[in-house]
Amino acid sequence: MIRLLRQIPYAVLVLLTLVAPSVEQAQAAEAFVRPVELEADIAFWRRIYTEVSTNGGLIHDPYDLSVVYEVLKFEDDMPPRQRSKYIEDAKKKYSRMLDRIASGAKDLSAEEQRVEALWPKGTHRLRFEQAAEEVRFQLGQSDRFREGILRSGAYRDHIAETFAKTGLPRELAALPHVESSFNTYAYSKVGAAGMWQFMRATGRRFLRIDNAVDERLDPYRATEAAARFLEQNYIVLRSWPLALTAYNHGTAGMRRAQEQMGTSDIVTIVRKYNSRSFGFASRNFYVAFLAALEVDSDPDKFFGPIKRNPVDDSKIVTLTNVVPASRIAAALNVERDVLKRLNPALLPAVWSGSRHVPKGFDLRVPSSIDALAALEKIHSGQSFDVQLADTRHRVRKGETLSTIATRYGVSAARIADLNSLRKPYRIAVGQVLDLPSGSGAAPVAVAQTERPPVIAAPVKPVPATGVVGNAETRYVVKRGDTLSSIAKHHGMTEGGLMELNSIRNRNFLYEGQVLALSASARVAPPEEATVPVESATPAPLPEPVAVAEAVEPVTEKEAEELGPTLVPGMQAAASADPSDYTVAKDQTVRVQAAETIGHYAEWLDVRASQLRKLNRMTNATPVVIGRKVKLDLSRVTQDQFEARRIEYHKQLQETFFTQYRISGDVTHVIKSGESVWVLAQQRYNVPIWLLRQYNPDLDLGSLKPGAKLVIPTLVANAPAEATATAATP
Repeated sequence: MIRLLRQIPYAVLVLLTLVAPSVEQAQAAEAFVRPVELEADIAFWRRIYTEVSTNGGLIHDPYDLSVVYEVLKFEDDMPPRQRSKYIEDAKKKYSRMLDRIASGAKDLSAEEQRVEALWPKGTHRLRFEQAAEEVRFQLGQSDRFREGILRSGAYRDHIAETFAKTGLPRELAALPHVESSFNTYAYSKVGAAGMWQFMRATGRRFLRIDNAVDERLDPYRATEAAARFLEQNYIVLRSWPLALTAYNHGTAGMRRAQEQMGTSDIVTIVRKYNSRSFGFASRNFYVAFLAALEVDSDPDKFFGPIKRNPVDDSKIVTLTNVVPASRIAAALNVERDVLKRLNPALLPAVWSGSRHVPKGFDLRVPSSIDALAALEKIHSGQSFDVQLADTRHRVRKGETLSTIATRYGVSAARIADLNSLRKPYRIAVGQVLDLPSGSGAAPVAVAQTERPPVIAAPVKPVPATGVVGNAETRYVVKRGDTLSSIAKHHGMTEGGLMELNSIRNRNFLYEGQVLALSASARVAPPEEATVPVESATPAPLPEPVAVAEAVEPVTEKEAEELGPTLVPGMQAAASADPSDYTVAKDQTVRVQAAETIGHYAEWLDVRASQLRKLNRMTNATPVVIGRKVKLDLSRVTQDQFEARRIEYHKQLQETFFTQYRISGDVTHVIKSGESVWVLAQQRYNVPIWLLRQYNPDLDLGSLKPGAKLVIPTLVANAPAEATATAATP
């Protein structure tokens, strides 16, 4: 059981000593500024949160949120396709009006005059032309926000206290309104989960995530992780508006914005920062939070008398052995549904009996139960020394979940449940799947290790995601892309691109989606094992890239169910990695951990010798972390290089977390003559990239004696057991 979060207060105190002023001092002077220039934006989101329900929305301009063309309302029984058409027709109507206004027509209709009057006098025709191309629809959220107010009662005080104890502003307790409406079971279509909407990659740095437990769904553990994550953002950015925006846009992204604009002023960055990934969601994250904070502070003003749910008063029983969920329910005489509600982190495989509740798990039970007596009852019966183990299958090329299920005589849904897969059950070549006991399969030899992590040999990068196949036939969607921009760039129509890729709704594109640009390049069905891994010795691999991202919602209703965030399209807490993997304007990059000239050459499709010559480096010249390296972008685009680089680090880190988990952290005070690299690789056996994530504000190449380094402690994941041994009562 990971104990990292129980040490958070101490770790945070260590981190706080590294910055001046302290977080507590800064919050008194700054807190969450509310510039007058952003009041119109805040008012827009206040309107979304309190006036318009999910049965309607606003047609508006995405840059000037004071310009709202119309409030749309849907009939209760309006089918999803009809709703989508209704929205698109409304947007086209206003685009036509704006085109007419931009043309300088003198015979404007009364409706066109109304639209023109929404804009400031003297608005240039070029601005109207821009507005005509960018008419946007925002779904209302008032009913969902009200539900979130009710749900917040159970955890609101705990969240505020957690942040206060760790030196963070109490106002951050309102953030789950923006992320999940305080829904502990929330899953987004991009793979974020829980009240705080952590991505799996980020969650693994702070939480336990395996086939039995996903602590992203635990409101208490996830809150502590969110505190750690936000605190690290603040350490890097020294600004709460930016630290909060980084929860959506990423720490490295906001630091890049800060450096390019030469300021930490949130108004300047929101209004003037230009980046393809800094889209509508990122620009609006801070103002949406301010609106949510305002409504949460006085909900009666907006919704009338409202009573939050009572505070959760459940107790914790820490299990000292592995126990079946059925045994716990029987021993405590508590309905299974009650235990499931109190313990959302336990995955379906536990409740179905495919997995047991693990040793060390903090089980929550009703407050009426005597905790000590409960523990004795639970362990007086059937319990085990190790987790229930099943047979396993390694996915081969061409296999799908259905073909594997047929082979072993079990249902695909059963395997999906056991492995916590979500529809459409996408799997990857080399992935190891657990199978139900008694399925007739012999256990697969899965490479595991209990040795310290090997740091010097990075994993071989997976083929680039920037271009799949022929660059002229397929395109991989990047953050900030729209269907219209992709179609225009490749000389296609939106309709043609939608038909070619069976896209039902032009608004639902996702980062990493592969679009065919010709009939010969249609993307394989999502259930196919399409993520090859080149390795001489097969090893267990992490879940396939973009498992949850590989689903396009069939309807807007489904999209809302898959993505419950109040600002559609948000990529909440996308990564705890503070490294910047982008290419600078002068076509250089700064070397990050585990990168070599060979990697750059491979991602650029050039020879390593060419890069060394370009950078005046001999074969003996080392590649030092933080050094600038000039790139040769003659054979690939900047986007393609960045996609390959990011994919490499993603696979490197995900593979690492299939073998190790973080159990806590220690603080090391640097002594004279000590080298961070020697400490990391010989004493603590920690990868440099992970060490940097725990010390985002430190320059690891130039630490002085007395500097305090936070070092995560690692535990090897236990090898799979062939059987589970019953413990003696």
